[in-house]
Amino acid sequence: MKRAIVMIVAAMAVVALPNVALADEKICRGSIGARTLDNVKVPQGASCTLKGTTVKGTITVNRGARLEAIGVRVVGNVQGEGARNVIVRARSRVGGSVQVVQGKRAWVAYSKVGGDILFDDQSGRVGAKKNNVGGNIQAFQNTGGVRLRGNVIDGNLQCKENRPRPTGGNNRVGGTKEDQCRSL
Repeated sequence: MKRAIVMIVAAMAVVALPNVALADEKICRGSIGARTLDNVKVPQGASCTLKGTTVKGTITVNRGARLEAIGVRVVGNVQGEGARNVIVRARSRVGGSVQVVQGKRAWVAYSKVGGDILFDDQSGRVGAKKNNVGGNIQAFQNTGGVRLRGNVIDGNLQCKENRPRPTGGNNRVGGTKEDQCRSL
C-alpha cells in the first residue's frame, strides 16, 4: 500500500512540474532587423549586424567574428571572446554587461548599459563614448589604444596596464577614477 501511494505521489509531482522550455539560440550570419529573439550567437569568423533587434537573453560573439549592434535592446549581456570586432551603438540598451576579452576591437557608443563595460586584453582600438553605465567601465591590458570620453558611470572608471595609456576625458563617475584613468 505504501509503495502504491509513493508511486501515485511521484506521478502527480511529474505531472505538476511546469514545462521547462529551453531558450532558442539564433545563429547570426548577415543581418537581423526588428525581431525579438531569445539568444543570439555569432559563430566563429562570421559577421552579424543587428538593427533594432530585441534579445531576451545574451549575445555571444565567438572567435574571429564581428558584431555591429545598432539600436538593440538586450536583456542580458553582450559577450565577445576572441572576437574580431564588437560594436554596440546608436541608443542601444543592454540590461547586463558588455564584456569583450582577448580580441581585436570593441566600441560602445551612445548607449545605456545596466552593468559593466569591460575591455580586457584587446589588441586593437577600444573605446566607450557618451554612454550611461550602471556599473563600472574597466580597461585592462589593452595594446591598441583605449579612448573613454563623455560617459556617465555610476560605479568606477578603472584602467590598468594598457599600452598606450588611455585617452579621453569628461567622464562623470559616481565612484572613483583609478590608476591610468585618474585624469579622464
